[in-house]
Amino acid sequence: MHRKDVASRSIASKVGSAALYIALSVIAILQIIPLVWLLFFSLKDSREIFDLPPLALPRHPKWENYSDVWSAGNIDRYFLNSVFITAVSIVLTILLASFVTYAVTRMKWKLSSAVLGLFMIGLMIPVHSTLIPLFSFYQKLHLIDTPVSVILSYTAFNLPITIMIMLGFYTVLPREVEEAAIMDGCSVNRLFFQIIVPMTVSVVMTAAIINMIYNWNEFIFVNTFISSDSMKTLTVGVQNFVGQYQTNWGAIGATLMISIMPILIVFLLLSNRIVEGIAAGSVKG
Repeated sequence: MHRKDVASRSIASKVGSAALYIALSVIAILQIIPLVWLLFFSLKDSREIFDLPPLALPRHPKWENYSDVWSAGNIDRYFLNSVFITAVSIVLTILLASFVTYAVTRMKWKLSSAVLGLFMIGLMIPVHSTLIPLFSFYQKLHLIDTPVSVILSYTAFNLPITIMIMLGFYTVLPREVEEAAIMDGCSVNRLFFQIIVPMTVSVVMTAAIINMIYNWNEFIFVNTFISSDSMKTLTVGVQNFVGQYQTNWGAIGATLMISIMPILIVFLLLSNRIVEGIAAGSVKG
């Protein structure tokens, strides 16, 4: 009877694993279908888009759609603006969040809990409720229609979630390493940048990727604070491009494909970092 029980459990386990893999495969295919549709969409002309089924291959792939939108549609400028604003915002957010997290978790001072709670309140503030006050504030500082207004907004709204991601990891870092460094005469600045930061690379990478996805896809701040066409990012540039080329649907698809490719590539290359960082922070916290 014991062998029969073991055999039945083994069969049940294999059936369960097979069912799980089938379900995950179906979910993965459903997630990929919109990307495949968009790729085919971007390689068709307007007549094929309306005449052929959505997932039908284009009869004559129009790769020139990509070159046309890159040169004539000003997408190259929007792309560079997105890269610049996203990169600067990520660096600034990660740096400030690391400072705050280190201060509230590794240093002993009376108001540390209150300061942490103040930052966490930022998670409850709706973005849309801040647009008018921020616009008025930036206008007084003459920051409207400059990348600085968008970078400051991204940094402020990403700080709470970035601190929350880092919090569990920083809390349980071994204090013995810090104590040994201080005994050797290490300053606070050197302790943080040469010892603490290298120990937190995984969670920093996780926070950076999450920040990148948000910053790259963000629309409302750029659309509100930026009016010059030369300053706009790719997400807002797509909107302008749609208005400019109302009948060239293939070019519109190419623009959308260009806008999602950087995020898709980064996510595929570094998705393991997200899992590792979140798992490390959750387990250690």
